Amino acid sequence: MLKIEGIAAFVAVAEAGSISEAARRLRLSKSVVSERLAEMEKTLGATLLHRTTRKLTLTEDGLAFLERASRIVHEVREAAADLAERRGTLTGPLRIAAPVTFGRMHLGPALYPFLADHPEIELTLDLDDRRVDASSDGYDAIVRHGPIADSRLVAWKLAPSRRLLIASPDYLKSNGMPASLEDLGDHRGIFYTNRGVADWRFQGPEGPVVIRGKLALGINNGDVCRDAAIAGLGIALLPAFIVGPAINEGLLVEIDVGYRPEAEFIFMAHPEGRNPSAKLRAIADHLKKTFGDPPYWDPAA
Repeated sequence: MLKIEGIAAFVAVAEAGSISEAARRLRLSKSVVSERLAEMEKTLGATLLHRTTRKLTLTEDGLAFLERASRIVHEVREAAADLAERRGTLTGPLRIAAPVTFGRMHLGPALYPFLADHPEIELTLDLDDRRVDASSDGYDAIVRHGPIADSRLVAWKLAPSRRLLIASPDYLKSNGMPASLEDLGDHRGIFYTNRGVADWRFQGPEGPVVIRGKLALGINNGDVCRDAAIAGLGIALLPAFIVGPAINEGLLVEIDVGYRPEAEFIFMAHPEGRNPSAKLRAIADHLKKTFGDPPYWDPAA
């Protein structure tokens, strides 16, 4: 007879791509995960994984089994959590992915008191600036800044998020304060490369306006973009949740060129077709209240 522990081990290995990572996520030893996989394959009479010294890949049988196995594991976990929640307890595992800087500066500090109040929740928070696939990577939800373009996701707005055009006082003293979009094109720019473009985007009366500056630095980390601006390397267009404290401390100055950057939001999104658990809804409600509208990190708040 198939055991749910074996099915859960298989799903974790398929999602993680390795037995060691699956064992870490399940909080088990590698030997236990391997034993559960072997027992399940023996029960099924099928090989689900190709094993080599470098990687694991799913066989055709494994691919066919994975979709239903994932649903089974998810439903069993949610059923157990729902029973606990009927008794007024939020419980069970939860995996959320979020950007590094936002997670470090705001998401983590907002979650700590919530988790202290609900010790039965087993939260795994993965901080990574790459675009993850919530469904195939095994996340219950992702937190993102900006638009959610994936139609397979259902998004909840947690907070509005302004992007601010900023530079250091020393840079502006040496290079002048740009007063228009035309002025802006003559300045050196610090660009966040994970957005895929080295430009500044604004919303004009007739639609989007794109300005290309002179590249001073391209970097895939918001903290370093902010620090480069503080160091006087150029002008950057960054979220208020990154630069708000530096503006309040006088390390950076907000620049007004007569146009607003495109409006964006902090989102939490979960895969379409999955009923979000009570604990996920509770976390989203808590974050929305904690961040506020306007959010506490915005210098204009």
